[in-house]
This record gives sequence, structure tokens and C-alpha cells, in this order.
Amino acid sequence: MSLNQDEILILEKVIKLTALKQKPEFVKTQDVLNIYQQMVKQVSLLIEVRDEENFSQPSNRLDKTMSDVFSLLSLFFLRIGKTRECPATYCQIASIRQLLDHMNESSSFTESDLKPFRARLNELREIVQHDRASGLHPEAMTMLLERKLTACDAVLTQLHDSLSVLSEDLIPIHQRLVALRRQLVALAAKPKPSKTDLKPLLEELRLIDQKRDSGRFIGSGGALLPEPQPLVTGILEECFEIAQEVEAREKDVSFTLKPIYDRLMEIRGQLEGLVMTHRWTLRETDLWNYENALRDIDRMRVDGKFVDSEGNKPQGQYVLLYLLRRCYGLIYRLLSSSEPVSEELMPIANKLSTVKKCLNEVLKYGGPFSPRDLYPYQLALHQIDQMRKDGKFISAEDGSIPEGQGILMAHLNECHELLEMLKEAMSDDDDDDVEEDE
Repeated sequence: MSLNQDEILILEKVIKLTALKQKPEFVKTQDVLNIYQQMVKQVSLLIEVRDEENFSQPSNRLDKTMSDVFSLLSLFFLRIGKTRECPATYCQIASIRQLLDHMNESSSFTESDLKPFRARLNELREIVQHDRASGLHPEAMTMLLERKLTACDAVLTQLHDSLSVLSEDLIPIHQRLVALRRQLVALAAKPKPSKTDLKPLLEELRLIDQKRDSGRFIGSGGALLPEPQPLVTGILEECFEIAQEVEAREKDVSFTLKPIYDRLMEIRGQLEGLVMTHRWTLRETDLWNYENALRDIDRMRVDGKFVDSEGNKPQGQYVLLYLLRRCYGLIYRLLSSSEPVSEELMPIANKLSTVKKCLNEVLKYGGPFSPRDLYPYQLALHQIDQMRKDGKFISAEDGSIPEGQGILMAHLNECHELLEMLKEAMSDDDDDDVEEDE
């Protein structure tokens, strides 16, 4: 869709706002809020110049640019600890939409796969509706997010409806085939897939295939099950295709797809590392580069397949799609686990978390221990207490009060309580020793 003159003016202003980049130092909350307000103003202008039909079906450069800027802004809201405000939901909604679209494309999902997305969308909708009712954020922003949520609901309903037509006899077969497909693509994604691991999976597929007669599955009573069956038979046939691809592979994916495979493996490894260490090392805006790289790779596909320079579809398609979807899933997991604590306070939060864990372990295993044993914990808590001014943790950059005060105070109080419990236990031990001496 081409841009009209009003949209061109909006696009020029939005492009100027793309100067928001990830910085090595702490990000100031006010800087993020200033750019956010300017972006909301452009959304309001866009609502005025577009009719409802064109606004709900974005397909031009302006929409893509605004989406990119809002995604980055959303990550910055997570980074400054404003995780319960509606701008922070934008990147999560976009991540859910990506995963749902890929699930719809692969037709490999079960009802249990859809339930977490439905629950998460409801949680995000509550945040948006709360901000709309309270007036915390402009109507233009909440309207944009509600449209995004409605679009996700539509895809989710479509996926649910495709499962609802399955008969009771087909449901367990379908669920098992989905599980087998995931095991097969995970096996195919290994640098050197083992034929030994493939054999039991292939044998189970053949057993399932034997339950068909003339292409239709047979029920427990021996009668042919009613239509529709394409969803189940499609996954079965796809499983055999993946198994054949694993058998045919000698060492790696096609030479022409090797650069994409290597890049996806690299991204997956880095994201899996962040999942393990995100509490200490992740800044939510770090995910921006990964999202961009995955989008670029996704756009290389033609009709859902990766092609070479001659337009052919080389071997290794399922491997790349598995890695791509795995990376999308890891990003969504990291976004969902973001804590409502500002980046500037995360070092304190991590230190308190470590102290609390250590104190719990000491309390769990008991003494005997001396005051000297508790000194390191007392010192650590004293140092954290000294960081407060008038009971608040203050930003060293601009004197502002970063997000996450309540969480830090709760952790700090809990640590002090644990320390007091240990002191009381130590005092009881001393009294017992005195009684024994007498």
C-alpha cells in the first residue's frame, strides 16, 4: 500500500525518532518517556488520517517503521522496570503473534500448546485495559495495543477451531504425532543426527501409519473415522519427510543453506545462554538485535521455504525452520520473565537475591556457627542499606527514583529477618552450652 502525503509527513517524523539506540550506560527513564510521547503523538495523527479499514490492515513502510520503533521502545520500558505498563506489552504481543503464525504455518500444535498463549494474552489485555481506564497512557496507545491483541486472538481462535473438528479417536493420535514431529526436527537440527535415535521414532510412525486404511484412520471399533483428517495425515506425512531428510543427510544441511544454519545456531546458543543467566546479564534491549536478525532470516523465505540463487529449495528446510522457531520461542521466554526492576537497580537486586539464597541455605542446614560466620552477610546488607537516601534507592545519574523500590525493600527486609532468625538460633545454642557447663 502506497503512502499518502499525510503519511509521508508522519513517516519523516518517525524516522527521526529512530535515533533511540542501545547505550552502554544506564538509560534515563525520562529520555525513554520523551521519545514515547512523541511516538504516541504520531500514532494519534495516523488515526486521524486513516480510516478504520486501512488502519487495521497495515502494509506499507510507515507501519513497519512504527512497529520497529515501538518494539524498541517496549524493550526500553522493560529495561527501566516499567513492566506493568502497557507500552512494555508491545514487544510481547508481537512475539506471541510471530509464534502463533509459525504454529499456524506448521499445523503442529495441540490444545496444551495454545493455553499458555491464551492466558498470557489475557494478562497483557488486563494491563492495557487498566492503563486505559486509569488514563495512565493515551487512548491512541491503548487503542493500538488492543488492535494487536485482537489480531492475536483471531489467530488463536483459528488454531483452536482447527483442533475442535478432531474426533475423540483422532485426538491422542494427533497429540502423539505432534510430539514425534518435535523430536524429529530436534534430531535433524543436530550437527550429526544419530541414526540410532531415529530408528525408534521411525518405527512408531510406521505403527501409526498402519492404523490407516485407504488414507483414513481406523477407530477403536474398527470403522473408518469420519472426516476431516487432513490435519493429522498432514503431520504424519511431514514426519516421514523429516525422517527421510535425516536419513539422507550425511553430515550437514545443504551447502547453500549452511550460512543461515550457522547464524541460527549461533543465535540459538546465545539466547539459551541468556535464558540461563538473564537475571545477571540480560538487558532487555539486547534482544533487539536478535529480533532484527531473525526477522531478516524469516524474510528470506519464499512461500515458506528457503531458496538458493537459482530458486531451488535445498535440503535442510525443516532444520532451519525448527531453529528459527526455537529462537522466537527463547525470545518470548526472556520477555515474559522480565522483572519489574530498573536496570540501574538490578545489581542491587541480584546481590540481595544471592544473600537471601545463602541465608536460607545456612538456616536450612543449621549450626553451629559463630558471629564471625554471619559477618559477611551483615556487611553486605549494611552496604546495601547505606545506598538508600530517605528510604529510597536513588539514581546516581540524575537523582531520580528508579522502578523496583518495593521489590528491593521486600528482599532487603526478608534478608534482615533471616539474619535475625540466625542470631536467635545462635543465642539459643549459647544458652544450651552454658546449661551443659553448669
